[in-house]
Amino acid sequence: MKTTMSTRREFVKSAALLGAGGALGLGLTRFGATALDGATAATTATAANTTAAATTAAATAAKQRVPVVPEGFVSLFDGATLNGWSRQVRDLKNPSLGKWEVKDGAIIGGQDVPGLGSYLVSDETFGDFELMLDARPDWPADTGFYVRTNSRGNIGYQVLIDYRTNGGIGGYYGNGMGNFHAWSYMFTAERDAGGRVLKLIPHPAVEPHKGNKKVDLDFCAPADVFLKVWKLNDWNTFRLRAVGELPLLTTWINGEKIAELDTAKMQFPGWDPKAVLAKVGRSGHISLEVHNGDTERWGPGVVSRWRNIYVKKL
Repeated sequence: MKTTMSTRREFVKSAALLGAGGALGLGLTRFGATALDGATAATTATAANTTAAATTAAATAAKQRVPVVPEGFVSLFDGATLNGWSRQVRDLKNPSLGKWEVKDGAIIGGQDVPGLGSYLVSDETFGDFELMLDARPDWPADTGFYVRTNSRGNIGYQVLIDYRTNGGIGGYYGNGMGNFHAWSYMFTAERDAGGRVLKLIPHPAVEPHKGNKKVDLDFCAPADVFLKVWKLNDWNTFRLRAVGELPLLTTWINGEKIAELDTAKMQFPGWDPKAVLAKVGRSGHISLEVHNGDTERWGPGVVSRWRNIYVKKL
């Protein structure tokens, strides 16, 4: 009897494993398949959910673009508010605080009243420092950023981002400080029917305003080098170093050294170092610019965008 029962159990086990056509074997086989199918479906669903969650998280992170602060730098912009900055009028006779807002992790600057510009000025001041920021202006936009500037943001050393016809990028302008213009080439643009820039075309710099004083840069990257590193219709990373009482200014764009000017060595009519130091001192604010003027300098609906603004004191 014991042997018979043992044999029968072995037969049932073998039938189930082999998928025999008997009722018991078929039942066991179906049970095993159902369990296996359920486990596979559950595993697949879990994997799919995990992948979907990871994809969603990556998309959210990309959209929010949580940046990594460069070593030694601190952030001047929290990516969500204008805390630490103040809006300032450009022209007291025609005051406008401009249109400044934060959208998708970037500061957006535009004209509130057509033709009237403004500034966004940092609360904090800096002496010797390095500044890093990303910029993405529309065309045409006469913009840039000032360093060692006053509390209104309108007197200081400007790094040019004159993204417009006959504008310069990466050089310097002394706004309210002798009006020196340090640049070597300017640009026109080839655009499509919708106004999108297809190509920047460099030309030797020709001073467009009689009151400005053209000054030679101590270093200037050739125009073809600039064109290789500049990203059309995209974000470009500027890095600016200012060192010295009358500062040595150096600009990099996307890691490439583009321009350098030693303001302590400048000599031209109207340049008065003592008067400059009396106006802006050894340290000053940082300001972002929206220019005033006609539609060639700031087109209708045009904005300039800024993000990832970091500073390192030296």
